[in-house]
Amino acid sequence: PGASDVGGEAALDAAIAALRAGQIVAVKGIGGFHLAVDAADGAAVGELRRRKARDDKPFAVMVADLAAARALCTLGDTAAAALTSPGRPIVIAPRVGGARVAAAVAPGSPDLGVLLTYSPLHHLLLAGAGRPLVMTSGNLSDEPIAHDDDDALARLAPLVDGLLGHDRGIHIRCDDSVVRVLAGDRTQVLRRSRGLAPEPLPLAVAASRPILAVGAELKATVAVTLGTDVVASHHIGDLEHLATYRSFLQAVDHLCQLYGVMPEMVAHDLHPEYLSTKLAGELDLPLVGVQHHHAHVASCLTEHGRTGPVLGLAFDGTGYGTDGTLWGGELLVADLRGFERVGHLAPITMPGGVAAIREPWRMGLAWAQRAQVGDPFNHDPRHDAVLDLATRGQGPVTTSMGRLFDAVAALLGLRPTVSYEAQAAIELEALARSVPRAEASTYPVDLGRDATGTMVIDPAPLVAALVTAKGRGTAPALLAAAFHESIGRAAATAAIDVARERGLATVALTGGVFQNPHLSEVVEEALDAAGLEVLVHRIVPPNDGGISIGQAAVAAAQS
Repeated sequence: PGASDVGGEAALDAAIAALRAGQIVAVKGIGGFHLAVDAADGAAVGELRRRKARDDKPFAVMVADLAAARALCTLGDTAAAALTSPGRPIVIAPRVGGARVAAAVAPGSPDLGVLLTYSPLHHLLLAGAGRPLVMTSGNLSDEPIAHDDDDALARLAPLVDGLLGHDRGIHIRCDDSVVRVLAGDRTQVLRRSRGLAPEPLPLAVAASRPILAVGAELKATVAVTLGTDVVASHHIGDLEHLATYRSFLQAVDHLCQLYGVMPEMVAHDLHPEYLSTKLAGELDLPLVGVQHHHAHVASCLTEHGRTGPVLGLAFDGTGYGTDGTLWGGELLVADLRGFERVGHLAPITMPGGVAAIREPWRMGLAWAQRAQVGDPFNHDPRHDAVLDLATRGQGPVTTSMGRLFDAVAALLGLRPTVSYEAQAAIELEALARSVPRAEASTYPVDLGRDATGTMVIDPAPLVAALVTAKGRGTAPALLAAAFHESIGRAAATAAIDVARERGLATVALTGGVFQNPHLSEVVEEALDAAGLEVLVHRIVPPNDGGISIGQAAVAAAQS
């Protein structure tokens, strides 16, 4: 930008020279533009973060081949197969010690996201650069990826030192897919997008008429039914941003046109303020409201070709409950048609409402107050006001497991505030993983029943034990490991009790919290030991990216 335009090999040579000199280059791919820098150049990566306004969230690194990927990450056969598959996703795997990647690429994380070249221009660029390159979405943080040449020139020019394009038009923007490596050389899709979507999945119960499912608010996707199949769109993003909402509307039209679907019914979340819910109400079609966590369980059932019933453990950050509170630590006896809430995390106030999501110290203070222990947040001038809110129960009530992870991360001194979704929980899990499970302590968690007989998982004793141990000088890593072990075993024990009581042999683990591989391992191991079948996500994201699939499956079964 601002310099003379060149074409052909001269353009490629100029881009390679710029990258080698520590400059930022926008590169046109298949689903949109990336912003590229030398992955080993800390100053260049830091400047990219400044320009893109992305403080901490990890960047992905593109490499030329599998050998180069293995120089950066530990990749087993399954992970290598995912990396080299035609979909060419980003694969998140443990970073190799001494890997030549700047610390600013993935600050505070023992993992690294790597992907292989997947377009002719990528191959030429990596061959010429001769080094791994950061390849992050071509946008300011929270905006949709730029995919149109004119839009890229307008939006990306202030962010880059050069722009490398080609003459192939991109009809629909599509971010890279993301896959995570789990224990036992297994993989789990976290973002189903370029290369993986749209691809039909079979419905366990066929839809009697065409259904449009509009998903949730975060990690939005939409889906349509085609008789015996459901097709979900690529990853769209968070609808709270206007540009992303416009992309969401485009995705609805595109998916319906692509598959020749004229919807006769719309499935949506129950949250009345979700923009996706509001769109559903504007379409003048019969509506099917699907509770958020029921949709999570249904998406897992759909992936496995089941109808249920199962016991679903649906753990996430936020989902609107049928009682008007914010659920997120749920035990549901569910099939595709309906569900019964049979257990949940103990309810607690979110002091300040949505501010408690951006500032986990607020949830830490609330849980410390519940556990009747001190908190380390006195330095914040808002402390007393927030404590008053928590003490008086002023604010939304939540049973969210995600907010509990935030609270513990803040109480252990890791992350009082966050710059991206789930940052506190991700860093807490990374710290826990540094401790062998055999060395992890366990602290008490109360399991009881409320007046209706519903199972309640109360972590107040666990929070009290963690705060007390921290005060005695116990290392935060040991406490992070103890938290995962304790809450994971407690959740499994609650599930085992309810499953036996209800005569159920299968448990489904779903929701964004089960992107946490450490927690998943603890819970799966305990359920397996009890002889229960465990369903986990592999190809449908456990996070809100799978909600539209679950909504479509529920609406199909109910219709």
